[in-house]
Amino acid sequence: MDFTPDELTALINNAIHLKAKWKQGVSYTPLQNRTLAMIFDKASTRTRVSFEAGMTQLGGHALFLSPTDTQLGRGEPVPDAARVISSMTDVVMIRTFAHDVVETFAEYSSVPVINALTDMYHPCQLLADMMTYQESRGDIKGATVTYVGDGNNMCHSWMNAAIQFDFHLNIACPQGYEPDAALTQQLGERVTVTQDIERAAKDSNLLVTDVWASMGQEEEQALRETAFAGYQINESLMSVADQDAIFMHCLPAHRGEEVSEGVLEGKQSVVWQEAENRLHAQKALLVALVSEGLL
Repeated sequence: MDFTPDELTALINNAIHLKAKWKQGVSYTPLQNRTLAMIFDKASTRTRVSFEAGMTQLGGHALFLSPTDTQLGRGEPVPDAARVISSMTDVVMIRTFAHDVVETFAEYSSVPVINALTDMYHPCQLLADMMTYQESRGDIKGATVTYVGDGNNMCHSWMNAAIQFDFHLNIACPQGYEPDAALTQQLGERVTVTQDIERAAKDSNLLVTDVWASMGQEEEQALRETAFAGYQINESLMSVADQDAIFMHCLPAHRGEEVSEGVLEGKQSVVWQEAENRLHAQKALLVALVSEGLL
């Protein structure tokens, strides 16, 4: 949300450009001698691989810092760590639980700070998702997107994307699992929240979902399986969407829960393209933040 819509459009276009250059074997290393600090409180596959590989491809270096590797894991105040780590690196990426950790770190940091996931938002995933939609179907402006499942960090970032990329978002979720009320109010008529999954999916251009129980919610798995039992994206639901609709998932996916095997591996699924695009969207973000003159 710190970018303007025009800046985000430029970033997505550059991600597609960087992907094409990489596929052609063209070396592009604008971040030589630059270092990314990667602070992980939450486990990751796509986030770590995409940022670390991305910095390597751009000519830079990435430092993986888990709680056991730094004094943050022993209770060092976030402002103190922010001052020190940012004084030695060029950009910082944080994947953590509480959103205010990222905000506090950014307040005291002397370099850009990237939210690589908090319990409230997952904006880096949406950069890859917007890139994937543009590659697959063109401009998402004016489209209808349906998010099925928990009103969690992924849902909140889809809501922010609806504002920035100008599309309508339907959210289908069971009672008690709605997204943040203040954010919902902010979107106004741009978002429709309903418990009717078929109503939400009807004529939609894109269907997207996430796991029923996210990291840190494992003890709720059984309860959530009951609550979300009717909220699976399957072949039947895809059939009520637009005939050219595509399916996305941030992964990892639980086949047979939030999505059927047939949809995940089907012709309308772009999840593997979407996952790969984390790499190139991350590269475009790093170039935008660390290099001058891109946007």
